[in-house]
Amino acid sequence: MTLGSRPCDGSSGEDSDLDMRESRQHNGVESQLYMAFNVQNRVKEFRNDRGWTQEQLAHAVGVSRQSINSIERHRYVPSLPLALTFSRVFARSTDEIFSLETRR
Repeated sequence: MTLGSRPCDGSSGEDSDLDMRESRQHNGVESQLYMAFNVQNRVKEFRNDRGWTQEQLAHAVGVSRQSINSIERHRYVPSLPLALTFSRVFARSTDEIFSLETRR
């Protein structure tokens, strides 16, 4: 939908010098933003070390048991605040709990 001859978002509908253009290379080097990453975690290992159920860990970090299950099965990557909460609960650094692997 447009107002007059301009789109509703206030833009002119034309590219400007401020528009971001997709570019996967800069000076011949692939941008790290376009690399696929795989976040691994040791949540299940640290939960089991404490003898906790998924429900107990979920209560400790403030999420559902289903969320813990999804994180442990690598179906869901937790947000930064949640990752920091795991770090506090397990008394471990985030690097000990989570690792970032590059997939090509």
